[in-house]
Amino acid sequence: MDTVNAFIASVVSTPWVPFVIALFVVVDAFLPPVPSESLIIAAAAAAVSLGQPNLVLVVACAAVGAIIGDNLTFSIGRSVGLERFAWMRRPRMRAALQSAGRGIARRPAVFLMSARYIPVGRVAVNLVAGASGFRRRTFFLLSIVAGVTWATYSVAIGLLAGHLLHGNALLGMLVGIAGGIVSGVLVDLVMRLAARRAASRSSTESDQRNPERRESESIGVE
Repeated sequence: MDTVNAFIASVVSTPWVPFVIALFVVVDAFLPPVPSESLIIAAAAAAVSLGQPNLVLVVACAAVGAIIGDNLTFSIGRSVGLERFAWMRRPRMRAALQSAGRGIARRPAVFLMSARYIPVGRVAVNLVAGASGFRRRTFFLLSIVAGVTWATYSVAIGLLAGHLLHGNALLGMLVGIAGGIVSGVLVDLVMRLAARRAASRSSTESDQRNPERRESESIGVE
């Protein structure tokens, strides 16, 4: 364990760590398998025990990376739409894109900012925002708020884990990463439930506005 902690100390003490995190965050904005949250949380947890890296710089680099990445994804959606690439047509991504469209239509600010906390969710939401003609200036301002709060939140999780396991950088990093994954799953669950409720409400309102159509459909009359 001491050998592992010594290796971690040698890695996180290098000055380029925050900038590597920024690069991972940019790529993660449109390639979710890249573990940007895990890197931020791990760096923050290690800093509690080791004093490095500089967490202010980590927050700043992570926030800038998130802003750049989200706006690149927005531009991809604006330029190529939602059908150009094969991965956009996969069932899971198609469902995510449809859910994102409903969420943006109803609560654009809340949905765009919340999606930053969900790996696949943020890709879908930012693509749909670009493809649907959402105002670029408004999106840019929201991406700044989302990027800063997300970066701060990720560092906070790492700090909490690091303080709980002070003196053991490796365990602090692992616990912090696990906490970040759990929180992301919870945010995803809340957003899915909200999207389903919104869809159900929309369907109910539509039926109430068109009672004759609903009755015709129930008896098979066109």
